[in-house]
Parts: sequence; C-alpha cells; structure tokens
Amino acid sequence: MIQMANATRTQPSRPAGRPGPRDRILSAAAGLFYVEGINATGVELIASEADVSKRTLYKYFPSKVNLVEQYLAYLREMVVDPRHAQGDGPRERLMLLFEVPQPGGGRLRGCPFHNAAVEAASVMPEVAEFVHTQKKAFAEAIIDLCRDLGVDDPDRLGHQIALLYEGAAALSTSLDDVEPWVVARSTVEMLLDQTREGR
Repeated sequence: MIQMANATRTQPSRPAGRPGPRDRILSAAAGLFYVEGINATGVELIASEADVSKRTLYKYFPSKVNLVEQYLAYLREMVVDPRHAQGDGPRERLMLLFEVPQPGGGRLRGCPFHNAAVEAASVMPEVAEFVHTQKKAFAEAIIDLCRDLGVDDPDRLGHQIALLYEGAAALSTSLDDVEPWVVARSTVEMLLDQTREGR
C-alpha cells in the first residue's frame, strides 16, 4: 500500500493555494469518516465536500475500501510514535498518552483505528488487517518504553498500559465523558509507582 507521504510527493507541483483534488478528497473523507462514521458517509457526500465529481473521486480512489485504507494510512503517518514523543524519559512519554481531554471540546470520538475496525468488521474485511498492524505496533511501542524503564516484566506492564489506553478511548467515546481518561491516567501512575517501588 502506498503511504500518503509518498503519494503526495509524486503529485505534480501546483501553485500555492488551493490543494489538488486528491488532497481535497482525502481531507474531506478524513473529517467525515471520523465525525459521521465510515458506513454513514457515502462517496457522493465526500465528493461534494471536496468539490469534485464522483468520477474524479474514483480516478484517485478506485473504491470506497481503497479510500478508507488511504485515510487510515494518512492517519498512521500523523500518529506520533510514543517512543519519540517529547518527554524527559520513558515514564513521561507514557504519561503523555493519558493526557485528559478538555471537556467542552466537542463530542469525544475515540481512536479512529478502533472506530474503523468496528465499522468495517463485516463490510470491509480488508481494513481489519491494516488496523491490526497499527494496534500491534502501538502496543509494541509501549512495551519498548516499559523496557526502557527497566521493569522486571515489560511485556506484561506494556500490555496492561495499552489495555488501559484502549479502554479509556472506547469508554470515553461511549459515555462522551473524560472521566475514563482520568481513571486510566491515575491507574497508570499507580502501576508505574509500583514498579519503581519494587526495584
């Protein structure tokens, strides 16, 4: 699969200003998929939001499945690897994952990869493998940070922290409430304190 960063480099140069049709389509799809949902968003609406014809949309994205995959590839390029986050050490980088969203910023939508997995489970099975790869890589990054902390069992702690992250993202979305993030953050702090005390 072509990554979005590589794909945009191959586009012909254009005058500064309005993005090209491919970028407009992807931008429109990203906003609509995240806010309205993948299944609820049709290609007609995406084309309209991007100010292109359906024919043009299908020129760049031969199917809706392809568009969803490119949307997820674009998001993956935007995700900051927890190992490379701006923090003073592995503990600080882990805690950055659990920053509590500010209330009043609009409805909580959770993890777009999780949302895609749920929505695409029966209608777009091709997307599932993409999401699995992303989620496994995310968990491995957390395990690596736990290993950098020097804990006795980085695999176990890393999976516990990944589970807390995924649970907070899902439950906060279901409840439209930041409280799951508050609880998850305090639980991670407790787990990290326990590992430090045990050393």
